[in-house]
Amino acid sequence: MRTKLLFYISVLGMLCACTSEEKDTIKFKDLSENPKLVFEEPTRQIHLDFHTSELIDSIGFKFDKQQFQQALKAGKVNAINVFAKGHHSWSYYPTKIGMMHPKLDFDLLKEQIAACREIGVEVFAYFTVGWSANDAKNHPEWAVVRKDGSNEYRDQLRDLGPDDPFRGWEYLEPSGPYAELIYAQTEELIKNYDLDGIWYDIHQPESLNYNAWSLRDYLTKGIDVNDSIAVVKRTNEKYEEFFQKTGAIIKKHKPDATIYYNGTTRTYNTDNIKLFKHGFFQYNTKHDLEDLPTAWGGYDIFPWRSKYFANTGKDIVAMSGKFHKAWGEFGGFKHKDALLYEAASMVAFGASCNMGDQLHPYGEMDMATYGNIGYAYDYVEKIEDYGIGADHVATTGLYIGEDLPAIEGAVAMLLERQVNFNVVNTLEDWSPIEVIVITSGGVLARDVPKLQQFVQKGGKVIAMGDGIFQEGKPIIDIGADYLGKARYDIDYTVVEPTLGDGLVTSPFLNYNAALKVRPKDETEVLAAIQEPFFSRGVAHYSSHNNTPNRLNRAEHPAVIRKGNIIYIAHDLDRQYSKEGARMHRDLFYNAFQLLRERPMLETDMPSMGRINLLHQPEQKRYVAHLLYASPIQRGSVRVIEDLVPLYDIPVKLNVPEQINEAYLIPSGELLPLKQVDGRLQVTVPVVECHAAIVFEYQSDQPEAK
Repeated sequence: MRTKLLFYISVLGMLCACTSEEKDTIKFKDLSENPKLVFEEPTRQIHLDFHTSELIDSIGFKFDKQQFQQALKAGKVNAINVFAKGHHSWSYYPTKIGMMHPKLDFDLLKEQIAACREIGVEVFAYFTVGWSANDAKNHPEWAVVRKDGSNEYRDQLRDLGPDDPFRGWEYLEPSGPYAELIYAQTEELIKNYDLDGIWYDIHQPESLNYNAWSLRDYLTKGIDVNDSIAVVKRTNEKYEEFFQKTGAIIKKHKPDATIYYNGTTRTYNTDNIKLFKHGFFQYNTKHDLEDLPTAWGGYDIFPWRSKYFANTGKDIVAMSGKFHKAWGEFGGFKHKDALLYEAASMVAFGASCNMGDQLHPYGEMDMATYGNIGYAYDYVEKIEDYGIGADHVATTGLYIGEDLPAIEGAVAMLLERQVNFNVVNTLEDWSPIEVIVITSGGVLARDVPKLQQFVQKGGKVIAMGDGIFQEGKPIIDIGADYLGKARYDIDYTVVEPTLGDGLVTSPFLNYNAALKVRPKDETEVLAAIQEPFFSRGVAHYSSHNNTPNRLNRAEHPAVIRKGNIIYIAHDLDRQYSKEGARMHRDLFYNAFQLLRERPMLETDMPSMGRINLLHQPEQKRYVAHLLYASPIQRGSVRVIEDLVPLYDIPVKLNVPEQINEAYLIPSGELLPLKQVDGRLQVTVPVVECHAAIVFEYQSDQPEAK
């Protein structure tokens, strides 16, 4: 009781201390003056899974149009993916081409579409491709098999005991007679149902196919099945044929329909599919980015993927889920504050929102789910005009190479130091970029001339590990010659004072040794290397882990600089992704700061703070988004539980336009503008989960490039 009394006295004292003059200093902008934007892609979507077994009776018997509509309204939903055909191969309408669910006695698809149309919700039909259990059972010749004739699905069944849970699906490649079935059913759907688009799921071009039909196809094409390069090429051709034919069928009947092939925007990292190398995503009319941060990948994948795909000129949709873990989880709930953070992040990085749900086999929507989603989407509705579809702008560029751990490490190092960046791979014009970060994943051959031209025009580059080398030669002049790989398994870095901010002066460990380069006379050495006495092994070891360092400096350095180029000989990005040593992140950042002179956006938040700058030239405004939450590992899942507020956060903006005013959304609170170190600065009173600052400039000024 005494504690409560003291609390109320404290609050009363603070209120009394606020004079009327201080209260009057807080002013608000009338946001009703800002017209609502019209988006081509719906902003608050649901992906409604409905993979139902034939072992369950009375499918959909509790479906009620009004209850369905009530859930969508509670969730603030304006679009939904409903099911035409799911992973069990069953269709949820009276199909003449496929197989209707044997325990469904009405046209569920038609009823859902009608319910949506009545309340102005757009409808897309989900259609499975790669996983289709009963199609595979009825046509085993359609299943993908390995070169040796084995099958991953059947291997799994063989290895399972009678009490083991089963979660696998047999994979089918969309080619041959199986593709013909999909073409026919696609036409049936788009002709007979009032759909806004079709959402095709499960495409795995990394699964090379050697079934009987594919072997005949290879023979017809004159392809040697032992020529893996030719098989990969033909596999890609088959997928492109599928994308082209389904797209043509849809566009013939409904030219404005959206088309999305799930898997084409997935982060591949296999021998035959390197990230987005083959560009299958070009066949999408929009890009849905499926990132369930709790279950796979974490919260730092979506930011860079949003920038990569936003620069392709098509709308992007961020996908997460209501589930505690992943898709297909009945009764799993993510806390509504986690949904709030994820939805705010989607808008902050320019994307429409899509939250995954799963319909109960009986067809009744779960109202608790839509209460949680509505909590997040209510906020999205208030801020969506200030993020979705906007242009990503930055003076720092990140080049996405082919090594996923390197990408993830570089992204983490940038995000954790609140470096606003753009992805340059899909950015046509690199002239706004001051510094490009080259990861250890390397530069695709097609982009080498563009990078070289960027450097010739005065652009700056910071490169790590092997990313700057091709065939043993640097693709730009780093001021050193390549000597080869390291002699030992690990080594140690000793920094010069130029890079010493926040770092120890002692040698610190690198879990992967540096590549060996010989600096030229004009090259500045910013950090040296001390090698271990020997590589650790059965015959040579000392202490528990790594071998200690020699005291002399190696002839090859750790970090060098020649003019606008800084080269870090270690793969700090890969190491940071795996080991998370702050020394590596801070070394990278200190080197990066030697090059960066004109950031567009700066702030100072703890390492889990995230920033992004968007530009809306038609509205004559920039919008700076700030996010803060600390995901923690709970078992196998990363969760967001506490949305801790941050207070008095400084935000600096450096853009060519003359800013007239700055205000927060959705509150409209005006923020005083001041100049600090030649940059415009505002102070955000509080960041609790998310804050966005709108910087408006005069309409008669030239647009920023």
